[in-house]
Amino acid sequence: MHNLPLYQVDAFTDQLFGGNPAAVVPVPDFPADHLMQSIAAENNLSETAFVVIRGKGKFDIRWFTPTQEVRLCGHATLAAAHVLFKSGGKDLDKLRFRTTSAGTITVVPGEAAGTYRLTFPADVPEKAKSSKKVRGALAGLKPREVYRGTDDLVAVLNDEEQVRSLAPNFHIVAQLKRRGLIVTAPGREVDFVSRCFYPAYGIDEDPVTGSAHTVLTPLWAEKLKKKSLTARQLSTRGGTLRCELRGKKVRLTGQAVTYLSGQILLDRLD
Repeated sequence: MHNLPLYQVDAFTDQLFGGNPAAVVPVPDFPADHLMQSIAAENNLSETAFVVIRGKGKFDIRWFTPTQEVRLCGHATLAAAHVLFKSGGKDLDKLRFRTTSAGTITVVPGEAAGTYRLTFPADVPEKAKSSKKVRGALAGLKPREVYRGTDDLVAVLNDEEQVRSLAPNFHIVAQLKRRGLIVTAPGREVDFVSRCFYPAYGIDEDPVTGSAHTVLTPLWAEKLKKKSLTARQLSTRGGTLRCELRGKKVRLTGQAVTYLSGQILLDRLD
């Protein structure tokens, strides 16, 4: 086993120490699952992305939290694209990431300098009932509406302040039999705001969640009757996203900043 390159990137931000940090590990082939999981646990970030080159601009990608693999991760895909565009220079104008079960994600440079535009399959949510367990997860707060996406439950609250001040019961969130819980509401200065909780995956609150916006974008596009929206995730680090519904696709635009680069010294393993 050879040493592996490692990058840590702050995604959905233009400044260090903002947005959502992700690790990016380019590999010639995917290592054994247990090794990728061990690396992700050692990194202890919400996601570590492993990327395999298949051809010019073509890649396979998988994502691991500190505790398990996930079907889709937006911010770590943005982080991986940032690393690849920076290392590939002008030879790359479009990246295609093939996933295990979330289709193909494309990334191109955005219209504004330093931005990237990611295109995902849209996750159109279905209306669901507000159960006692959901209200318990929301610390007794009654949501206006509840929706079910492919991975997450979405609770629509009354306003931005309810989203900002919510102190969820994480042990109940972890029992919802979904990847996690998204809370959202209309924003004061943006179209909508959100927070995202994934305690069952080792992440009490995720700073900025690209995959959540694949379900939030079609939801708010329908509610607000507009295709292009601005969003803010109200975590401590925070992040801003530009979201666009394009038929059955969701486009997310954001920035990213490299925090560190180094090596994983696997040749020191026994």
